[in-house]
Amino acid sequence: MERHFDEELNDLRKNIVQISDLARKAITESIEALKANDKARAQKVIDSDQAIDELELFIDEKCIDLLALYQPMAGDLRFITTGLKLNAELERIADLAVDVAQRVLIVADKPLLKPIVDIPKLGEVAQNMVRDAIESFINKDVSLAEKVVQADDEADMLKDRICDELINDYMSKDSGSVTRAVPLLLIARHLERICDHASNIAEDIFYMVQGKVIKHHHKA
Repeated sequence: MERHFDEELNDLRKNIVQISDLARKAITESIEALKANDKARAQKVIDSDQAIDELELFIDEKCIDLLALYQPMAGDLRFITTGLKLNAELERIADLAVDVAQRVLIVADKPLLKPIVDIPKLGEVAQNMVRDAIESFINKDVSLAEKVVQADDEADMLKDRICDELINDYMSKDSGSVTRAVPLLLIARHLERICDHASNIAEDIFYMVQGKVIKHHHKA
């Protein structure tokens, strides 16, 4: 019985890694679509979301089944409940990547407002934060989780810089730039929200490993 439960937990871990890989790929593809003005690539991100939604439902059901069948205690209970939280965060991350792709469809047919520099940087920060958050989950690594939480400040800085430039250097000086600037503003906001969700995941790792809640104060 105990061996079977351990196998089920290992399968759950693999499923969460799988949905995280899909979410990270969606981020990457949406940013590459923006850089290349590639509507077809953006549409693929949008179309891929159904598979992620289905996997999220599957993981939810697996977590609930494990809780009901085995009534786990202590660390195993925290692992499963954390898995439920991570699953929801990763599905939302994938949704935000879809939101980015949808903005790409809007801007792809318009002349480029400015060279796309900081948005890909923010996208890279987002990808790295999601990757490290999941690595911290797999390895129960609270030091890596702390690194993810701290990286959120860089994401906020990049988002603010993107928004300030678009608003002050373009929109306020040329009303005709608004239709091209607003989708870029929204993309920056979507990517910053991805970073927030990655930070949420990292905070949950502290609870899973140490039974410690650090939400809202970010101190281990």
